[in-house]
Amino acid sequence: MQSQATYDYKVVRLFAIMTVVWGIVGMLVGVLCAAQLVWPELNLSNVGEFFHFGRLRPLHTNAVIFAFGGCALFATSYYVVQRTCHTRLFAPGLAMFTFWMWQLIILSAAITLPLGYTTGKEYAELVWPIDIAIAVTWVSYAVVFFGTIATRKVDHIYVANWFFGAFIIAVALLHIVNSAEVPVSFSSLQSYPVYAGAQDAMVQWWYGHNAVGFFLTAGFLGMMYYFVPKQAERPVYSYRLSVVHFWALIFTYMWAGPHHLHYTALPDWAQSVGMLFSLILLAPSWGGMINGIMTLSGAWHKLRTDPILKFLIVALSFYGMSTFEGPMMSVKTVNALSHYTDWTVGHVHSGALGWVAMISIGAIYYLLPRMVGKTEMYSTSLITVHFWISTIGIVLYIASMWIAGVMQGLMWRATDADGTLTYSFIEAVKATYPFWTIRLLGGTLFLVGMIIMFYNMVRTLSGQKAYNAPVLPVAAHA
Repeated sequence: MQSQATYDYKVVRLFAIMTVVWGIVGMLVGVLCAAQLVWPELNLSNVGEFFHFGRLRPLHTNAVIFAFGGCALFATSYYVVQRTCHTRLFAPGLAMFTFWMWQLIILSAAITLPLGYTTGKEYAELVWPIDIAIAVTWVSYAVVFFGTIATRKVDHIYVANWFFGAFIIAVALLHIVNSAEVPVSFSSLQSYPVYAGAQDAMVQWWYGHNAVGFFLTAGFLGMMYYFVPKQAERPVYSYRLSVVHFWALIFTYMWAGPHHLHYTALPDWAQSVGMLFSLILLAPSWGGMINGIMTLSGAWHKLRTDPILKFLIVALSFYGMSTFEGPMMSVKTVNALSHYTDWTVGHVHSGALGWVAMISIGAIYYLLPRMVGKTEMYSTSLITVHFWISTIGIVLYIASMWIAGVMQGLMWRATDADGTLTYSFIEAVKATYPFWTIRLLGGTLFLVGMIIMFYNMVRTLSGQKAYNAPVLPVAAHA
């Protein structure tokens, strides 16, 4: 009887804790990769190829996106769907299965990638047994999430669940199509790709950009639509705008992938379609950003004293900036300057650190104390310190990459009067070194912030009993 009257926080608790743990691991690898560009000897060639930049870079991206970001999405979606549907998780045993399988998948990736066991594709590096495990876990996740919605005690489906649901369905579709491969044998990790040439490139970037659009945008917008109103103690500024935002975003994002393939073998018409839909994307993206920030109407004073709200609102600011910069960089003439430069790296991290990490950190700071029946973390002042260290780190990171990227693009295209290149490639690399050093400093500061968060989490949870809140009556706010 007791279990039926309370929410199921066990799996939420575990995913929330691992969000912080994997955040530190993934960002530590990122800092090492940044350091290797400044000091190549850190590739540790004397101990083998396992710590080379080429091996660690995919480990870093998988760890921060799927380990850190994935655990944050699992934790928040499992929490939000229960609270807004006024019911316990559907199939809690299956939910625990998704937790342990996800950790196993992350550990498998952390072993196979440095060993060099990959498919060779940029955005589907993992070998086929891991791909199958991901598909099984993701289908299980969908059963739990949509099963909870199906057994809800209210007629209405809150908008955050629409975003979480779209993210779950789209990522399943993207993963299965992009990871399609034929194993050499069941005893081998090697496989043959299903696609080749320009078709393979198109499928990879259909996956790659929609992984951004659904895994790193729609899922975290689900986070935003719940935790910003909760922390601000204000209703969503415009519920109608949130619905328009949802439908416009999920329709438009699917078509934007070709903008990654300007000036390649992809047909010009496909490149132009990607550019057009990327420009259209600005409208729904900014609609969501404005909706989130305007939710603070009448509560702006809370930003002075509430560091969690600072994380959430600054995340929305970076979301707005990144979703302006992305469409701008998709324009062919701008892309001619920016492509293959560190400007792209700066853009990616303004979204990854500024939007994804900051909104995740704010949401996890909200969740962690509630997992033990509290409403506040051990130290609010440490959250404030974390906020400022992270914000300074992000600014150093993206500003250095912007400057380096524009400089690289201009140096690569500069020509003398006789039409020969003004600079050799190595001269552009040499000129970039100071900015790589600043990037390393910015990334290190962000990592330090995550370590502070880990300490705060340990102090908040240590010695406390696990807590499952009672299921609220339908009339109560979730």
